[in-house]
Amino acid sequence: MLDTCQRRHMLLGLSLLVSATVVVLMVESRFPDSETTRRSRAQQFVIENNSTCWQREEYTVILECHPCTEFDIISKSLGVCIHTHYKEVLRCKSGETVTRSCDRVALIDQRNFIKFEITCFIVGLFSYLVSYVRERILTRRTHLKIERRLNRMQ
Repeated sequence: MLDTCQRRHMLLGLSLLVSATVVVLMVESRFPDSETTRRSRAQQFVIENNSTCWQREEYTVILECHPCTEFDIISKSLGVCIHTHYKEVLRCKSGETVTRSCDRVALIDQRNFIKFEITCFIVGLFSYLVSYVRERILTRRTHLKIERRLNRMQ
């Protein structure tokens, strides 16, 4: 089937797949999870000192979700770092500062996905180049054989 496809059709299909992947990635990163999903996730996470002021009152995020240090994880000095290895610091309206567990940073997942896509593209490009060079070598050998046979006949 690939032999019957023209090169421009294959490149068009490949570019459409890549652009669809990029669009989906952008759309998913732009629209955050719904509020109910965030609440259900937040209830699963451990909260330092069992403080739940962020559930009862308004809060501001002092430090966004970021990885815990290795010391916090190994020593278990922060209970919030045990399960997810990520934490965020909140300040409630009452003035209380709370550390809670959070999901992995979406940016890290996005970076890993982009690295994976780039790696796949590079491997695919390398495979294409190797097969192209191999095809050219075999075509040249075939032409030389045909030329030798024709020279013998004359």
